[in-house]
Amino acid sequence: MSKLYLQNIVKDISFESLPIKWQGFDFRRFSKDKTLFKFQKDALKNALTGLWLYFIDKKANKQSFFEYYKLNGLQENFDYNLNRERKAAKFLLEYDKDYPVLDNKISFEHFINRMSFWMATGSGKTLIIVKLIEFLGKLITEKEIPECDILFLSHRDDLLEQFKNHVEEFNSFNFDTRINLKNLRDYESVKHENTIPFTKNEITVFYYRSDLISDEHKEKIVNFRNYDNNGKWYILLDEAHKGDKEESKRQILYSILSRNGFLFNFSATFTDPRDSATCVFDF
Repeated sequence: MSKLYLQNIVKDISFESLPIKWQGFDFRRFSKDKTLFKFQKDALKNALTGLWLYFIDKKANKQSFFEYYKLNGLQENFDYNLNRERKAAKFLLEYDKDYPVLDNKISFEHFINRMSFWMATGSGKTLIIVKLIEFLGKLITEKEIPECDILFLSHRDDLLEQFKNHVEEFNSFNFDTRINLKNLRDYESVKHENTIPFTKNEITVFYYRSDLISDEHKEKIVNFRNYDNNGKWYILLDEAHKGDKEESKRQILYSILSRNGFLFNFSATFTDPRDSATCVFDF
């Protein structure tokens, strides 16, 4: 597997050196009965440092961020080869302005707005995900990061239920911040009704089964193009690489949907070296 480049990068940046707006979060308390362990706090601080580096220091410039990776030792070639990965990569050709082709390849530079969390089963990933959503909502209202919609994806119904239960527990204690969960299929009606998805006290978060995101529409399967939103999504994936042979295609679709936002990938079993290279926290 590849080196954990992003984790090494953020380690060299003192969290205390970040602006006050990026530090003033409650890293301790989750709910009435739950507080975060040190490693969970460290994961969130690493995530915030990585986001600050991309959105503030590098001004959300993918080329600049990618060059920073290379200055910090990245040598592997993670470009998408259209010959070798034709089936999965063909969707990128629909967005040629965002994914220009050179020598039949698309540079990994165009996918660099991402970070992964390599965390053992039972380590409390869901707590980190919910707290990260809280922080994203506050950074959006403070206009520190772009206003993108937030989408949580996981490949099993029980994991979605676990996420919902954690959000409910979080909401029951945190009266100054409420996370409102909405099914992705209700996206248009929610957007129509709610012109301000992020207020000082409320954060709208969409959710869906990751294995039901596809390039067609039938029953529960949804066509990613219907939710494109100009690529302005913060997508949080929980073990979303699991599933069937369509996995590599869906990974491309998640990247397309978050091309003008950011992609967060949580798992205990990464197999793609791109996730290792962009790993911000390893536990």
